[in-house]
Amino acid sequence: MTEYQTPKDRAYTNTLLKAAPQESSAFMNLKHTAERNDGVIPIKYRELMSVAVALTTQCAYCIESHINNAVQAGATREEIAETVFIAAALRAGGAVGTGLMAMRLFEEASSASQ
Repeated sequence: MTEYQTPKDRAYTNTLLKAAPQESSAFMNLKHTAERNDGVIPIKYRELMSVAVALTTQCAYCIESHINNAVQAGATREEIAETVFIAAALRAGGAVGTGLMAMRLFEEASSASQ
C-alpha cells in the first residue's frame, strides 16, 4: 500500500453509502440535522465546534470540510487558531482524565497482586 488516506478515496463515497443503505441513510439524516442553518446555535459556532471535533478525531476530510464551511460562515483566522488550541487542550485534558482511571486501575492491580 502506497498511501492510507487520500482525497482519491472520496470516489468510494457512493459505494459505501449503497453498501449499507439503512445505516447510511440514518447517518446522513443525523449529519444534515446537525449541520442545519436554522438551529438555535448560529452556523459559524456550529462550524467552529465541528472543526474542534474534527481536529480531535483527526478526520482529514472533516477538517477540510468544516474549515471551508467555517470560512463561508464568517470565521476568522484568529477564531480558527483559538479553536485549534481549545481542541488541543481538551484532548490533552481527556488524557489526564483517563489517566486518573489508569492510576485507579494501577492501584487495583497492585493490590490484587500482593
